[in-house]
Amino acid sequence: MRSLNFGDFLYLLLAVRWTILLSMAAFAGGGLIGAGIALLRVSSRPAVRLLAGLYIQLFQGTPLLLQLFLVFFGSDMLGVPLPAFVAATIGLSLNAGAFLGEIWRGSIQSVPKSQREAAEALGLHYATIMRRVILPQAMRIATAPTVGFLVNLVKATSLAAVMGFIELTRAGQLINNATFRPLPVFATVAVLYFLLCWPLTIASRRLERRMALATKR
Repeated sequence: MRSLNFGDFLYLLLAVRWTILLSMAAFAGGGLIGAGIALLRVSSRPAVRLLAGLYIQLFQGTPLLLQLFLVFFGSDMLGVPLPAFVAATIGLSLNAGAFLGEIWRGSIQSVPKSQREAAEALGLHYATIMRRVILPQAMRIATAPTVGFLVNLVKATSLAAVMGFIELTRAGQLINNATFRPLPVFATVAVLYFLLCWPLTIASRRLERRMALATKR
């Protein structure tokens, strides 16, 4: 047992970089998965829509912590042990893909059907319609909720601490175990999470207001 010192707070500050890196990696992976899920959800084939829907129900209907455990320990049981960072990235990406897929699916379907019908009347193929007509409009609609989800994803990275990955929350646990000063340690952790998420929250709200003004015009 030792006293809390400035080096401990510096250690927490340095741990923020791993939280940011994990958030970025999970958002990138989740974005790729989510884009595929969104396109499958708006497919004209019922079987494809059903499979995408099952994926979403699976990952939205089970705890994220359980999903992380299954990836981390399941890979080890299969003989392919993964580092904590890789396992956390995969687990968070799979979960984020389900939520982003639904956000983007709703954005795609919110584009007026007349836009698609007009493009079809011009003889454009499905891929061209999606790329040049539907997706540019859907991206503008999806921006605000996507940024809002990113806030939740940053906070969700704290669950990687249970796998031993030393991000911000795990760093706080290690310092608390050495100093037994939970109040200042975890208060600092909370402040650092707030400083990470607050700008994203402000950006999300501003984007929502801009989108509302654009819709009124």
